[in-house]
Amino acid sequence: MYDEPAVQEIQISSLKNFLLETFHADVEIKKCVFNNLDGKTMERISGCRIFDPKMPFKKHLPNKQEIDFEKNVCKDTKLMEKTIMVEDAGRIEDVVMYDGFEVQNIIYNVITENDSNPNNLHIVFTNKLTCTYDTADSRYHGRTVICSNPAIISTTGMIEAPARPREYYFEAMKCKTQGLDIQDVKKNYAGKFLDYHDKRLSKIAEGYLLQAVFYYMTGDVFCGSLDCRLNNAHWQKDLLHSQLKIGKLCNKHQALLDN
Repeated sequence: MYDEPAVQEIQISSLKNFLLETFHADVEIKKCVFNNLDGKTMERISGCRIFDPKMPFKKHLPNKQEIDFEKNVCKDTKLMEKTIMVEDAGRIEDVVMYDGFEVQNIIYNVITENDSNPNNLHIVFTNKLTCTYDTADSRYHGRTVICSNPAIISTTGMIEAPARPREYYFEAMKCKTQGLDIQDVKKNYAGKFLDYHDKRLSKIAEGYLLQAVFYYMTGDVFCGSLDCRLNNAHWQKDLLHSQLKIGKLCNKHQALLDN
């Protein structure tokens, strides 16, 4: 399990204990996988950026500015917080987004150079906003978890991928058109969705760890029941319900775990 040091709220040591208690398997915490990449690998990750969310992924030849940016945010992931956030973006294209499958392929090559044992599941936490292209509506969508091995869990995805209440977006848009700060709107919806450096992120991360491990074990990841931590929440209210209010697996998936 690879840490994301820029987001201390995930409490990586607590997540290790959660996995130990749940699966009774060996768990090792490793440093951020992005911190010590070579220049060529960072350049390849820079080439995974999404600049047109309505178009399928096309290999991008990054320029020097983009490569330098990637080198900086890999070496110090906290710098990602200085980029334009979704709620502040005039255009979604202004947000730094990555094709999750492309990043996953690159990280796979990095990890397997030192550990080629297929019995080891690698889970990478990152504050990069990972996305995948959906042919159903011909656009990219933010993703919190991209399963397989390695699995990628995006802390930014926890906040941005499941949608906030519709009313929040209407009120925030109204504030923006009037040139007002949306912080007052956010206060009106306090607790109803996750925010950056939210103290609830560690408990939320547990659920996404479960999804990554269940996919590795069974090839099946999500549950249709809102009363299960394997539910693939598309709304923040559903995410908070499944992971915090319910906070456990449904009977079907608990039985799979017990057996």
